[in-house]
Amino acid sequence: MKRSMFILAAALCTVMAQAADYPYLVFTNTGGTTTVLSVSSMTLTVSGTALNVTNADGTASFTLTDLANMQFSKDGSSITALEHLLDADKALEVFYVNGMPLGAFNSLADGLKSLSAGAYVIKQGNNSQTIVVK
Repeated sequence: MKRSMFILAAALCTVMAQAADYPYLVFTNTGGTTTVLSVSSMTLTVSGTALNVTNADGTASFTLTDLANMQFSKDGSSITALEHLLDADKALEVFYVNGMPLGAFNSLADGLKSLSAGAYVIKQGNNSQTIVVK
């Protein structure tokens, strides 16, 4: 359950930080099925073991234990990887989700390979991205 809450917290931070640039959020379950939802007027709530997503088009519900991934998409059909949100060759800072600094790194690859499982905030210039490492 803690893992699911970390994923949800990371998703909420990500939705707030990136919704303007990426109008769709793609949910993938452990079976590989994807659901694409517009972020317009989106709210995420947890009720028991379910993640309930409400947007301008309606409501969808996902079982937290079956939710494998949530990622942004610009066109609703392709998933946007972290490498497209940050410049892979520029220095960045990594923070724990509670705001405590973890360290500064010369590149995205250096930063990612040094992370253990958990939730982190990556800051590069004026951009930030919340990630969950499994």
